[in-house]
Amino acid sequence: EEGGSLWRFVPWIWSERFWFPENVTWVDLEHPPPGVEYPRLGHILLALPLAFAVLVLRLIFERLVAKPCAYILQIQAGLRRQAQPNAVLERVYQSKTVHTTNPLEGLSKQLDWDVRKVQRWFRIRRNQDRPTIQKKFCESMWRFTFYFGIFIYAICHLWVSPWMWDTKQFWYNYPLQPLSPGQYTHYVAELAFYWSLMFSQFTDIKRKDFLIMFVHHLATIILITSSYANNMVRAGTLVMCVHDASDIFLEAAKLANYAKYQRLCDALFVVFSISFFLTRLVIYPFWIIRSVLFESWEIIGPYQAWWFLNGLLLVLQVLHIIWFYLIARIAIKAVFKGKVSKDDRSDIESSSDEEINSNCSKTLSHIPKPKDNGDAGSLNGETHDH
Repeated sequence: EEGGSLWRFVPWIWSERFWFPENVTWVDLEHPPPGVEYPRLGHILLALPLAFAVLVLRLIFERLVAKPCAYILQIQAGLRRQAQPNAVLERVYQSKTVHTTNPLEGLSKQLDWDVRKVQRWFRIRRNQDRPTIQKKFCESMWRFTFYFGIFIYAICHLWVSPWMWDTKQFWYNYPLQPLSPGQYTHYVAELAFYWSLMFSQFTDIKRKDFLIMFVHHLATIILITSSYANNMVRAGTLVMCVHDASDIFLEAAKLANYAKYQRLCDALFVVFSISFFLTRLVIYPFWIIRSVLFESWEIIGPYQAWWFLNGLLLVLQVLHIIWFYLIARIAIKAVFKGKVSKDDRSDIESSSDEEINSNCSKTLSHIPKPKDNGDAGSLNGETHDH
């Protein structure tokens, strides 16, 4: 019965009345005029296997390009102090479960260690799993390279497109609009990259905003795929270009931070904050969303997918507002204190002996999962793949 319900749901997903305005069918997109190409969902499915190719390319890039750059900038991997092997403490550390009835004192008595020694063991063990500055540098350099490259590629073909300057062009003769090779390449590259981020999020540096980023990546993937399927490509390429623009400066600021060029880091982060505000809180809502909400309503009228896609665009806008609040706090500190020293989206990691000591009065559950300070850490490991 459940299988039957699922199959009844599938036709609704591919319903022409859901995806297109009235009097437009899938057949119209499958049979374009001679010399014209329309988007087909099968084309974009190529992005999924390409995502694994992107992951391989990233590994090659980090080994052959990013690591040599890190060595030139004297960013070493470093050797971590190893925790003394202890099966009992290792089991507790790996379990990451709550032990309200077995506090630090219980472990101390069981092992015949004083509490300070148990605290120190967990701190050293956590530090073993923390990513090195070199690893963070390589990760950021990969993202910087992709964002910079795809932004230049996108702006080159958008700059000469009439809909870049007149957003009503998004909707004239929609959805029977020809697909250019540049638009297709842009879509496949972006979608493959975001799929690779989705996969690598589970193995990359762990962050406090893991869930927010997961929602962001998922919404982005669905939005890219859906907009391609119903040929909302003109608006889609502009949305992706706007999102990539500010990420270039964020990754550049992180690279400067890892290389200990603090003044350059501060300056780049302020530029990032300004560019984020202009692209995500000005251009995106008042140029793109305004067109998708109001101009499309006037020219083609609403249809079912119209509500769905606009909902996803608005979800991204809510995330932009949350992120800008966090970014603005850091940027203000950079301007008035002269240093980007703290980051609300820092890695999940212990940062000081004082934090360890304060946690030790709590139950054992706080040991394998360090306390999340609202302003702990630095730009180290922050990611903004929007």
